[in-house]
Amino acid sequence: MIELQKDLATAILLNRTLAMSNNCPDHTSENIMEGGKLRIAVGIATAGRRAILNYTLDLIARQTRPPDALIVCPATPEDLHAELLLRFPYTTSVRLGKRGLTAQRNQILAAANASDVIVFFDDDFFPQLNYLEEIERLFLECVDVVAITGRPIVDGANGPGLEAEAALSLISDDRSAPGDRTVVPTYGTYGCNMAFRMAPIREKGLLFDENLPLYGWQEDIDFSRQLSGAGRIVDAKALRGVHLGAKGGRTSGVRFGYSQIANPVYLVRKGTVSLSFAGPLLFRNVLANLARSVRPEPWIDRRGRLKGNYLALRDLLTGRIAPQRILELG
Repeated sequence: MIELQKDLATAILLNRTLAMSNNCPDHTSENIMEGGKLRIAVGIATAGRRAILNYTLDLIARQTRPPDALIVCPATPEDLHAELLLRFPYTTSVRLGKRGLTAQRNQILAAANASDVIVFFDDDFFPQLNYLEEIERLFLECVDVVAITGRPIVDGANGPGLEAEAALSLISDDRSAPGDRTVVPTYGTYGCNMAFRMAPIREKGLLFDENLPLYGWQEDIDFSRQLSGAGRIVDAKALRGVHLGAKGGRTSGVRFGYSQIANPVYLVRKGTVSLSFAGPLLFRNVLANLARSVRPEPWIDRRGRLKGNYLALRDLLTGRIAPQRILELG
């Protein structure tokens, strides 16, 4: 039965010593929770992708290591077939709140407060069936890691996007080496699939920044960078999956183009990202929009993005730039 609730059952919190290796060998029992098990919550913020979400929920239901809690935050009730959650035998929450990725993810954090680990999946990220099993193993073995992300087998966000059936075939055909738990440092997590220890999030009182509205571009980097002082942020080869890069449910080209300038500027001023990270990101996107606006890809509104870039640069020069300004744009 679906249980609408504000909090999950109380769990034992992590208390770990730190280790500094890039690879994460097995540690002795004093470095892991009794029984070698974590309480893992999976959170999905969704908007306008009900059909795709059905596939994602199916893959979560079939995980070799099921989550202890599933928290879905739809932008509207129509974004979720609630009856699909009946198949999950563990605690399931549906959280409704203000539309926008950061606001929806904050609803998920509130519901996951008693968990040891929170895993965020985009509604169009299809995880390999052992994804959560590997998450648990990595966090148990890598006691100094506070944030883990995976790089997709194929990322449809870099192209026209993938159909669900094609993504499922890629997962089925994946022949990556099993048990490769090599991890490498990374600047920040990739929002389509990322996992965090909840203990430092609770200690710091961290939330996703709701000053980054709607699509919340770079909210993943902003959030994960605030944990960098608590431990390592890593990419993990064992975390496999396919990101469809679905184009439905996204913000407009003009708004996204504005965010490409406004959000990095805001985060540099906030102090969560460096100018050396934000500067190249900003200019790379502007140059891409400019170069491709003559013959844009059918799946990207390059001219809309370029217009948004122009409006943001104008606001930067006049001192009016702010991520929230996209709410005033079409």
